Amino acid sequence: MDSAIIGYGVYIPRYRLKVEEISKVWNTDPRQIKRGLMVEEKSVPGLDEDTATISIEAARNAVKRAKIDPQKIGAVYVGSESHPYAVKPTATIVAEAIQATPNLTAADFEFACKAGTAAIQTCMGLVESGMVEYGMAIGADTAQSAPGDALEYTAGAGGGAFIIGKNRDGAHAKIDGTYSHTTDTPDFWRRTTEAYPEHGGRFTGKPAYFKHTISAAGGLLRQLQLTPQDFDYAVFHQPNGKYPLRVGKRLGFSKDMITPGLLTPKIGNTYSGSTMIGLSAILDIAEPGDRILAVSYGSGAGSDAFCLTVQDGIRNNADAMLKVQDYVEEKEYIPYGVYTKSKELLK
Repeated sequence: MDSAIIGYGVYIPRYRLKVEEISKVWNTDPRQIKRGLMVEEKSVPGLDEDTATISIEAARNAVKRAKIDPQKIGAVYVGSESHPYAVKPTATIVAEAIQATPNLTAADFEFACKAGTAAIQTCMGLVESGMVEYGMAIGADTAQSAPGDALEYTAGAGGGAFIIGKNRDGAHAKIDGTYSHTTDTPDFWRRTTEAYPEHGGRFTGKPAYFKHTISAAGGLLRQLQLTPQDFDYAVFHQPNGKYPLRVGKRLGFSKDMITPGLLTPKIGNTYSGSTMIGLSAILDIAEPGDRILAVSYGSGAGSDAFCLTVQDGIRNNADAMLKVQDYVEEKEYIPYGVYTKSKELLK
């Protein structure tokens, strides 16, 4: 493969909702929630924030880091399960905002939490075929959960954007290979007439998240004839804090390899942004030559696995950019009432 990450950017809203604040409303034990989910708080959008604004901020950061003319971006794809419009693409809003229009293709992607990584694979195909010079893939979501549901403790907000191009001077990370594992496993869903998603409880674990994540990662390792010992870092989709650690252990990755990209305890599960923000956190600290495994998961169900080798370009413009940790640490706590207002939970 000759594809690479040319630039990347993230955005995480500054507002946070603590587990204790949610537990106070629903009369649950916050200590039990924290132990069970490994989540302390989550990021939530402000009154004027949605998937489109989150995607724009992440996209602008990616363009700034890549130092390219946005007019050279021939494709913009936004993966999300919380697009602001039922009929109106988010991708065109983003493309206009970063001044990439009008000579490009754009579309919204849906595949639950792996919509963003599916967009990366699509951009790779366009770049490899020579149809575009650069493609932008975005994974972004806002907190999607029913009041009082277990997801309310973990469903956060944030997004990541990646610019894909040929592996040339200035590339941040070469994409050595990708592998997907997909089945029709309905572990999580939301019909168009429903306000909130539903989930299959225990069914979401072994037959869904673990089966697909392990199968995609294992398939890629076999394809590239690599072992976990050949990697420096690994990042997995983070529905909570425990699942990625557990799947990493089963695959043979040490905890030290996974924790640099483990953000769920501080910002929750950012759905389509989860793996992309986690990967960005690793790229923020990685050195040229480091090898990274990134595996997404999307309910429905499927996983995309990527092997990346960090290039010298990772150092370009790095000091001038906000890092993932900067967004994590810049926060303001809000009460549950403000959260319900910003999310329009009171119908």
